[in-house]
Amino acid sequence: MPHSDKQTFAIGTLARRAGCQVQTVRYYEQIGLLPEPARNAGNQRRYDGATLRRLTFIRHARDFGFSVEAVRELLGMADHPNMPCDHADAIAKRHLEEVEARIERLSALRDELKRMVAQCAGGRVEECRIVEVLSDHDQCLYTAAHGGQQAIR
Repeated sequence: MPHSDKQTFAIGTLARRAGCQVQTVRYYEQIGLLPEPARNAGNQRRYDGATLRRLTFIRHARDFGFSVEAVRELLGMADHPNMPCDHADAIAKRHLEEVEARIERLSALRDELKRMVAQCAGGRVEECRIVEVLSDHDQCLYTAAHGGQQAIR
């Protein structure tokens, strides 16, 4: 259903149209990503199409894994459409590097879990390689220096 900036709607409608929860809308208001809404005579929040577009932008950015601070920066740039987009590009490149590093860590973790499961003899717990490895921190391949991810040997 189309919407205009003159049409207003309640928080539940806003959340539903943006594909999020009412609590999420309130949270984004509290941290300043969404502006304080207008209120009707009954003191209910009333939102317009501009707020819906902003919330949808936030939701999509968060779906892509951007941090709240990165979303805040991107919103600031979106509020000034005539600015050059080099800073937005830098934010996206930095996030891509973080995603690629996370994928690398997760791939290593997957490989180690496969190896650990393959080494399980299916006997008793006292002989279980999985329990042994998880109980022995000396068998870790990675430390907190690698983003807090630990994988076993």
